[in-house]
This record gives sequence, structure tokens and C-alpha cells, in this order.
Amino acid sequence: MDEPHYPEVFYMLKTPKVSAVRIAVLAALGSMSVVTHAQTTQLERIEVTGSSIRRIAAEGSIPVQTLTSADIAKTGATSVSELIQKLPAMQGFSVTTTAVGTNSGGFTSASIHDIGEEYTLTLLNGRRVAPTGSGSAVNLNSIPMSAIERVEIVTDGASALYGSDAIAGVVNFILKRNLQGGNVEARYDMPSGGGQSWNASAVWGIGNLDTDRFNIMLSYRHDEQKRLLATDRDFAKSAFVRFENGGKEYFYNRGAPHAVPANASIALKDTKGGTYDGQYTAFNPEYEKTGKCAPKHELYIQANTLANGKDAQCYFDFASTLEIFPESKRDSFFTNVNFMLTPKARLFADYAYSKYDLTAVIAPNAVNIPIATNSAQFATFIQPYLGTIPVANVSSVTATYRMMDFGGRTSRTLTESNHFVAGAEVDIGEWSASGGFTYSKNEVDEQYINGYSKRTETNALLSSGALNPFALAGGQSAETMGKIRDSIFNGSVRSESTELTGADLRASGPVFKVAGGDAMLGVGVDVRNYHYKQVPTDAGKVSTFLFNFAAIPAFDLERKTAGAFSELIVPITKALEVSGAFRYDTISATTNKASGATVGEDLSATTYKLSAKYQPMRQLMFRGSYGTGFKAPSMLAIARPQTPSGVTSNPYTCPFPGTEFCKPGRAQYQRLSEGNALLQPEKSTQFSFGLRFEPNAAFSAGMDYWNIEMKDQVTSVSEALGFGDPKTYADLFTTFTDPGDGKKYYAYKLASINIGQSKTSGVDWDFTTRFNTDFGRWTNSIAGTYLIESSYTRPGTRDKFETSLDKFGINNAVSFRNIFRVTSSMQTGAFQNTLSMNYRSGYTDMPRSDVIDVAASAAAKRPILANVTLQVPAYYTFDWQTQYDWNKALNIKFGVKNLWDKAPPLSLRTGGSHHVGYDPRYTDSLGRTFYLSAGYKF
Repeated sequence: MDEPHYPEVFYMLKTPKVSAVRIAVLAALGSMSVVTHAQTTQLERIEVTGSSIRRIAAEGSIPVQTLTSADIAKTGATSVSELIQKLPAMQGFSVTTTAVGTNSGGFTSASIHDIGEEYTLTLLNGRRVAPTGSGSAVNLNSIPMSAIERVEIVTDGASALYGSDAIAGVVNFILKRNLQGGNVEARYDMPSGGGQSWNASAVWGIGNLDTDRFNIMLSYRHDEQKRLLATDRDFAKSAFVRFENGGKEYFYNRGAPHAVPANASIALKDTKGGTYDGQYTAFNPEYEKTGKCAPKHELYIQANTLANGKDAQCYFDFASTLEIFPESKRDSFFTNVNFMLTPKARLFADYAYSKYDLTAVIAPNAVNIPIATNSAQFATFIQPYLGTIPVANVSSVTATYRMMDFGGRTSRTLTESNHFVAGAEVDIGEWSASGGFTYSKNEVDEQYINGYSKRTETNALLSSGALNPFALAGGQSAETMGKIRDSIFNGSVRSESTELTGADLRASGPVFKVAGGDAMLGVGVDVRNYHYKQVPTDAGKVSTFLFNFAAIPAFDLERKTAGAFSELIVPITKALEVSGAFRYDTISATTNKASGATVGEDLSATTYKLSAKYQPMRQLMFRGSYGTGFKAPSMLAIARPQTPSGVTSNPYTCPFPGTEFCKPGRAQYQRLSEGNALLQPEKSTQFSFGLRFEPNAAFSAGMDYWNIEMKDQVTSVSEALGFGDPKTYADLFTTFTDPGDGKKYYAYKLASINIGQSKTSGVDWDFTTRFNTDFGRWTNSIAGTYLIESSYTRPGTRDKFETSLDKFGINNAVSFRNIFRVTSSMQTGAFQNTLSMNYRSGYTDMPRSDVIDVAASAAAKRPILANVTLQVPAYYTFDWQTQYDWNKALNIKFGVKNLWDKAPPLSLRTGGSHHVGYDPRYTDSLGRTFYLSAGYKF
């Protein structure tokens, strides 16, 4: 099979100074034919991610992991996010499934070493891409996968070269260039029930830079993903979880109090008929009438009744109505035009376009409907079940209603990305220079297409009594159902865009000679302008158009950045090389373009990185680095006014029981986000050291220890922490008028503060062996990341540290101690078979105090709550792929992902998404998936 022209990759395989993942992926996946080509390929100077200097040697003093297009094909990944997020060094990223219950639109990201997506810089051909939102995280869905030539990942801080948001490292997607001929490919993926997908792509290049002085490359790919329902998978099908732990049976009711037929929450006056004193009674009229809850509901009895009445409600199984993997379509296009103006000067232009169309369905709307005490509904559904409570003691009645007859809330998010770069590269003597102009824009259009109703029409149904919240699902009259259909809104509620406009100039070359060779200098400058804008439509800008809807705020924010850097690499001897990089960044205050006001202040900082590598012999290399970084807060973190940002992810009891603004029982409260104009930049210090050892062609190994500390991190006090200790965080509670019933309730403020600290350290490691056997070339590798420390200050404190290492932390996330990937590949003639294992260590789950002890409750004839903390076991999956090269033009691949159909382990966590019973961020929702692909070169 013909190999593409990758001079730098050939050299990486030929040199003994080869890095961990280069060996683990390139060699382990069977690219041994590349070595043969390497012996005759002329080496050329290239620019490798992690350095500004163009040179032959790809391996420097900081670790760079590299994946080629051939390696990508062998992983079986169908998307850029799947490819990147499977790497052991990646933790803490966003996944597609978080679109279930959020307005993320299927946003996916990269996050190196669990430091965070906002601290991992994503580049396209070495240049920045417009982020999503007002921060710096880039949506991986905007990267054209079929056009990728290779991916380079710097797993060490790189702020000194690339800018303030590269504290964790860099992921650089390098796209194809100077391609001749073409390739078409199609693939179909079939999981075990639901969630099928397919894609087709074509890549074509004409012209040869070496002979024709020009090259034009075109790439197009179309992807389609079918939805996967929660009911298609046993581990996700219900919010009512029955399980065993320690020999006991437990019941976890994660259902929601908004039900159909509705529950009734009755606020009471005190026994003397005076003002409201916080007492309530709650029940489900359907249960009171029939002795059972409706289908998809479970009885929930409050263990400690707060009133002299009932507290037995029917909780709704919202999880059974979810899509756990949303439906999507994606089109991506990339073109690259290159022209050799002279043998030493190249002009180029890149244009990448992607459109991502995602539709996500969550549970029907949950609303609070006031019931008048003089209404027929009160007389029919409330009064008969008040027991000994006099009607005169009823202050108000609220029906907590699930709008099942209106349909599941369905949102469609269209994300369009445009990325254009034009520039030139020129060699002047021994120096190389390049410069370019970048315009990049990411746009989001969020639409509601079902399940959301218009306020006027819905209020008319309620006020007339035509809509009965105490009726069974499907129990409304035919006339009422017709009016419900007429009330459904279908249209856009907001658009969001982030624009990046920038220019850069770089140069590198030798400056003086030392014993080890030429000392190389790299210098560069860049300027950028960021413009973030959110525009609500007429339907979204007010809370009076849609029912139970909080108005979407408008934002129009802008700021400018500029930076200059220099890098010097000095080969002291043939064995010892040292380098230093320095960068100065200035970031302007945020401008509110709508008002013309300036928020915050100008920020600036100088960062540096010192590194060295020592190679006492051909088979052994040592390297190390020390550096600093800083990151400016996002524009919204600085300039956002107090605005609604959804409801709490978990129901809570009232933070201040007995006061006016409580909700009855356990309920979800409104969240409010707000910025802070006084925020300062986050700062970091980091160091690393490692070694590479390759005694012969059959064995190689390596490790890199890294350590990063951050201070002045922008953070907020999590809802779990605030509701868990409301006295300490009382200033974070305010009130908010519910758009459904018009009453004021408590709300929780997620306010940005500048006091966080974190400490993270670990080791990236790998081992690779290669053997010639009677069956063919056998390559085995294991590569992983081992976390040693992952701690952070408790939100709201400066010096009280928490950790999420090996446990579900107060940040609603897990930092995994051990992640690794094992690969075994056998190349036999035209066949190549690869078996891979993906491993993620176990952890301690979120502690729960709201789990019912089944046996104890049955004996006591009342709910007995227990404290339960699960141990989530290690999660591992196996993947298989067989590739057959029919001839030099045609290849066929058959594979199975998650070969043994490993289901996600039980987790009782909340936060991160609407999924119940497992954590989709860390596991495979699709299950065993067969795939078949065919590619043809011409």
C-alpha cells in the first residue's frame, strides 16, 4: 500500500529519540512499512507543534504525541471528538451526550490531563479557531476529519509560545497539503439496537507543488447519526433505580415531582389563620382516588413530613422519555490552495466549513400551575383529600404538572463554522518566515420544534379550565388536544456567534554556532480580535411569549489581544540541548458594544518556559521543562449581568425552611449566573521531566512526569455546596419570579470569583514491542496516564482543598487515577488485524443520603432512608478491526467497537446531564457496534 509523503514522520520513526505515543500509535498500529520508506526519503525542515522553530528534528525537549491519518483510520473513530477523547492523556472534556438537557448543541472538546477544556488550546494548521461562546474552548465538531493529515498534541504547558489559554497544552490538527489524486470512502456503523450512523467522504487534489508550482485540495464529508432512546438500553431506561449493595436492596427515586396527573402542593396558613408560616401538605389526587400512581410514576413519601397533612406524591420517570444519544447530521468541507511564487516562497489559502445539525429531546415541560380555591378543580381534586385541614387554612395551591400532552421538549441546534486563512511562507537564506491573516466564525442557531407552547394560548386553556392538570396523560378532550397542538411553538429562540479576526508573523533561523551545532532563534507576533454576540429572537427576548419561559439575555461583547514571543534553542553539545521561550500578552478590557461601556480592566503578563534535553547515547534521552502561564477570564465571566441559567440539576429541600420563598418538598430551584468586573487573570507554574529508552528496534519505552499548579482560578460555589450549607453561603441566595405560576421562590447565584487554586500532577507512560513471527509483523503497545494528584480549593475558600481523584467530587466530576490503552496489531500480507483495550479505573461514587432501604422500610411501613456510597468498578472495552487491502487502490475495514458489549456501571451521580443510573461522560452509551467501511484511491 502506498504511503503518503510525511518526511517528518519518517524521521520520527528512524530516530532513537521517539516519543511515547508516536511509538505506541505509529508502530503499534502496524506502520512498519513507513520505516522502509524512511531510509530513502529526503529530510526537510518542518514546524512541529510545541516550537516556533522549523527544523529537521521533530523530537524536542517537551513531549509531543502524534497521530497520522493512517493511525486515525486504525482506531475506528468516526469523529474527531471520539479520536481525541480516547487518548489516555485526555480527561475533563465535554461530550456529545451533554446535549441532553442543555443547550450545548452537542459541543465536544479536548482537555489535557483533566486540567480543563478552557486551558487546552485547539489549533487548525497551527492557527487559532473561533471558540464556542465567549471563552476559548473550541468545538471539535468544527474540525473536518476527512482532511486531517496528522494531529500533534503537546502535553505540557505552552503559554509562552501560543498564548494565555495554552496552560494545559495544545492540540494541533494539521490538514492535508499537496495531495495528488483522490480518495472516496463510505462507512456504516450498527450498534446493538438504535443509534445507527453512516458517513461518506471524498478527497481530491490536483497539481504538484514540486513540478506544477500549485496544488488545490478539496475535501467533503457527510455524517448522519440516528438517535438512541433511553428505553433502548437497560442501564438508562428509568429514573427509578433498584440495586443491591453490601447484600442489601435499595431503591433510588430520581424521579421528578412534576407529574401527570399533577401533584398538588398546598401552602398553609398557621393554625390561627394568620400569615403563611412555611407549612405545606402535598399529595397526588390520582393516588388518593385510586390507591396507585399513574404509569411511569412511583410513589414518593417524604421521610420527615413538614406539615400536619400528607406528603405522599407520585414522582415522574422523566428518564424514560429521554434520548440518551441525540440525532445529528454534519457536513464538512475543506479546501487548500497552494502556489509556489518562487522555489523559496509559497502562498497559501485554507478554507474550512462545517454545519452540524443536532436534534435533542428531553422530558416534557415541568410547570407550576396555580389552582384557585374557588375553582371547580379545587373542589374536585383538592378539597376531598385535605383530611383534617380546614379550607380556610389553605393559603395557595400549586399543581406541579408535567405537560406530557404537549410532547417532549425538542430543540434543534444548527452550528455553522467558517474558518479562512491566507498567508505566505518564505525561506531567506537559512531563515524561514511565515505570516497569515485569519478570519474564523462559529455560529449557533437554537430552535424549539416541539414541546414548548405559547403563553397566551396556554393561559387561555388553563383559565378556561379546558386543560385539566389532574387528568391522565392522553386524557384531555379532543377539543383541548386540538388547542394544544395549535399552541405549540416552532421556531428560533436565539442565535449566538463568536468571531475571531487575527494576523500573525513568525520567523526562525540560526543565529550563532556552538559545539553542538547551530543555535536557532524563533520570533513572532500576533494580534487578535474576539467578538461574542448572543441575539434572542422576538420569541426568546421576553418571558411573555412562551409558557414557563425565562427571557434570553442579549450580549454583544468584544476584546482585543496582542502578543509577542521569542524562542532560542541552543545545542550546547551533541548530547545536550537547552531552550528558552518568552512571551508577552496584553488583553484589553471587555467592551459592551450595545452600550459602549467598558467592563473590567486591561490585563497583561509575561510568561516563560525553560527546557532541556540530554541524550548521552543513541538509545537514551532525558528531558525536562519549567514554565509559567496565565489566562484571562472569559468575556462573560467578566461582563455578564445577572441572568437566568436554567434550574438546579438536582431537587433540593428549601434552603431556609419555614420562610416565605420555599417550594414544597424537594424541588428544583432557578439558577442565576453573573459576571465579576474585578476578576484577575489565572496564573500557573508547571514543570515536567521524562525519558525515552529504545535499546533496539524490538523495544521502546518512555515516561514523562508533569506537575501544574494554578492560582486565582475563576470559579463559583456549586449548587450542591450552596444548598448543602445555605447558612455559610446565604449571600448566594436570592429570589426569582417563576414564569409559570408568577410566584417568587428562592434562586441560587453562580457568581464568578477569583480565589480558586488547583494542583495536578501525573505521569504519561508507554511501552512498545515489535516482533517478526511466522504469521507476520506483530506489534504490541500499552500507553497511559497515571494521575498522582488532582486537588482544588473548595469553592468559596482559598485554602481548603478538595479532590476528585478516584471519586465523584464536589465539582460534579471524577479525576481518574489510571487511564490506559493497550493495542496489539498483526500485519499479515494484505491483512491487518488490531485488537485494542480501553481502560479507565474505578472510583467512589457520589454519596447519597436519599436512598430508600427496601427491607427496613417494609418493616417500618414508612420510608427509611439510608446513606449509600457506591464503588463504581473499573470500566474497560475492547475494539477489533480487520483491514484488507484488496489492491493498492481498494481497502476494506470491518470492526467491532465495545466487542463484549460492556454496559456502563451503575452510578447515582447527578449533574452534567439528565441521564440517570450511569455517567455518559466516562462510558459508552451505544454498546457493541459493528462497522464496515470501504475506501478507494484514484
